[in-house]
Amino acid sequence: MGSSRPGGAGLDSAGLGVRRAIGFVAPALLLIAVFLVFPALWTLYIGITNYQLTGPAAANPRVVGLDNVVEAVRDPLFTNSVWLTALFVLGSAVIGQNALGFGLAWLLRTVRPGLRRTIEGLVLLSWILPGTVVAYLWFAVLSRDTGTLGLLLGSPQTAWLVQYPMTSLIIFNVWRGTAFSMLLYSSALAAVPPSQLETARLAGASGRQTVRDVVFPHIRGHVLTNTLLISLWTANDFTPFLLTAGGPNHRSEVLPVLIYRQALESGQLGYASAMSLLLLVGNLAIALVYLRLLRRRA
Repeated sequence: MGSSRPGGAGLDSAGLGVRRAIGFVAPALLLIAVFLVFPALWTLYIGITNYQLTGPAAANPRVVGLDNVVEAVRDPLFTNSVWLTALFVLGSAVIGQNALGFGLAWLLRTVRPGLRRTIEGLVLLSWILPGTVVAYLWFAVLSRDTGTLGLLLGSPQTAWLVQYPMTSLIIFNVWRGTAFSMLLYSSALAAVPPSQLETARLAGASGRQTVRDVVFPHIRGHVLTNTLLISLWTANDFTPFLLTAGGPNHRSEVLPVLIYRQALESGQLGYASAMSLLLLVGNLAIALVYLRLLRRRA
């Protein structure tokens, strides 16, 4: 029988009661509402207005409905940014970080513990350093006049960030973000039964065949989860602005950079918010595809 104490105590396993339970979670819900829900709703609102950073529209914005969305879809700069963002995610996250992260995790399985921890620490260092510090280091490597890469290759006059902006950003993001994939795959590989690996070795299977037929069926869910997370992180990454600022001539202007420039450089806050909404829809679409794949696997 339920307790008759005030507040409904005894109606839950902890015996707190509804009012006390709400009191415990209220601070967290308040923080979520203030820092997540309200900014999201505010962005949705100004995305349907002509709100600007300065001028008459800043004081008295006018509701324009979906005009901002239609204008963004027709804007060559937006379609260019969508293409560059897709290229950035595919090259640096789906292929680059996945492949390098798994490769490192696979190779480090048989390495001595001391050496393995050293390598893992070096890889983690690139991930935990602030983005501004990492961007500065890579700018020093790729700069035209005194860049380390140009000096090593004997071509000090090569402006890597100007001549190959997207390639430079993809390599930079692979180097910076591989640590997460490596850690996740290291944990996943530890769950693969050693007996199955030994059986594959005794059967004469190559490393590629072992990964395909023995390892991958066990870690398929981890692959999907990792790909989802790094894809979303990369699609919303603003660090490319620190290296190229979207240039030259919009050749590296991924969506977060374009949204920033439209909002704070051009002052078109409503238009930029509409672009943010489209980016959010794209993120949700990607997440739904991966979640569907995960459910199908289950």
